[in-house]
Amino acid sequence: MQIIYSPRCLEYAAAGHPESPDRVRRAAARLQQGRAVWLSPEPCADADILRVHSPALLDAVKTGTYQDADTPWFSNSYDLARLSAGAALLAARQALAGAPSFSLMRPPGHHATRDRVMGFCYFNNLAIAVAHALAAGTVQRVGILDFDCHHGNGTEDIFFGNDRVLFASIHQSPCYPGTGLHSRGNCLNYPLPPNTAGSEFVSAVDNALDQLCEFKPGLLAMSAGFDAYVGDPITRMGVEIEDYREIGRSVARFTGHQLPAFAILEGGYAREMDQCVQAFLDGWACAGDPVP
Repeated sequence: MQIIYSPRCLEYAAAGHPESPDRVRRAAARLQQGRAVWLSPEPCADADILRVHSPALLDAVKTGTYQDADTPWFSNSYDLARLSAGAALLAARQALAGAPSFSLMRPPGHHATRDRVMGFCYFNNLAIAVAHALAAGTVQRVGILDFDCHHGNGTEDIFFGNDRVLFASIHQSPCYPGTGLHSRGNCLNYPLPPNTAGSEFVSAVDNALDQLCEFKPGLLAMSAGFDAYVGDPITRMGVEIEDYREIGRSVARFTGHQLPAFAILEGGYAREMDQCVQAFLDGWACAGDPVP
């Protein structure tokens, strides 16, 4: 297992905002006690961003000329958003080279649509990495699994109608951003009511993986959110720490030793997020063996 991380992602914060640097700082401290391989990312190029976002959105992130109260602008927003997207690109490259990889970076990305900054997200990191792999011809089809508690509306917006991508999102509904109520085309949605038990959430992940298996992707890309945890302060779900281990085991069974896979951090705002991340990675690494 390889972990993509830079402490630079801790360099911005808004007072009282749930998407704080502490969430990633704690996760990094926990994971650094293990024996994973750590890699540092480089910022992505504007050309990578423009594969999935409009020039207007790119300019808005550079200048802060957008309207979204949940996503404050900082003087370093553009640089750090490019760094987070670059980490996703590196995670995808490492996965395709045979090393399952996890990007432990912020800001997250899956709410950023082609034209809109929203939901703590500036650029859609996972979409940038997937689009790059497809454009390079490295893979012909990509399966996307999004198990953040919030619907990955930005990823759906970017890839809807793309027959080389199958997107599956498991999320609480009703919940922000209010989308993902139904499946459509190449976008499979699994809306779950508030207070869904962890076992049911894991079952929905398994169902989504079954659908992705039929698609026969050459790469699995995961938006790994940990805000379905029972103690998360901004959601209402019943997923326990050990359920994330089961999700990791499900991913391990799906990928085996043949299918390249990478994951990037999305949400997760409870103090126990670091334990949730660790459990997921432990489950993913050889179906439950500790992260090497």
